[in-house]
Amino acid sequence: MRIRQIFISPKHNYFGHHGKPPGDAAVTRVPEVNCVAGKGLEGDRFYEHKDNYKGQVTFFSLGVYESLCEKFDVHDKDVKVLRRNVIVSDIDLNTLIGQTFEVQGIQFQGTEEAKPCYWMNQAFAEGAEAAMVGNGGLRARILSDGVLREEA
Repeated sequence: MRIRQIFISPKHNYFGHHGKPPGDAAVTRVPEVNCVAGKGLEGDRFYEHKDNYKGQVTFFSLGVYESLCEKFDVHDKDVKVLRRNVIVSDIDLNTLIGQTFEVQGIQFQGTEEAKPCYWMNQAFAEGAEAAMVGNGGLRARILSDGVLREEA
């Protein structure tokens, strides 16, 4: 697995906004992020969200993003609009569901697909939610502390 980009956001724009307009919290690309076991990514909206929360970090495939861009002829939206934390290549994330795995010396537990929701149609393109089913990314728990860094 290769870490291509890392994003954090201090507040929720969609989570908890059902029936309301989305929030406007910026999604910030960072070259590295501190992963704290059992808590999440420092500075991110899900940090210390709940004890043993299953979505302390979300991984997403750069290849899936590129496929979405091609399918919907979208060339003006960055991967950050999908609001996933760690953009990766060289791995099928679905194979990590239910698995313990290590990235850059940090232990993670893959918990489930980061299921796409109806907000994807607004954030990316109409039809994005359906197109992402089965490829929405990976939600995971952080099992050990460490610093995750983008790789060139």
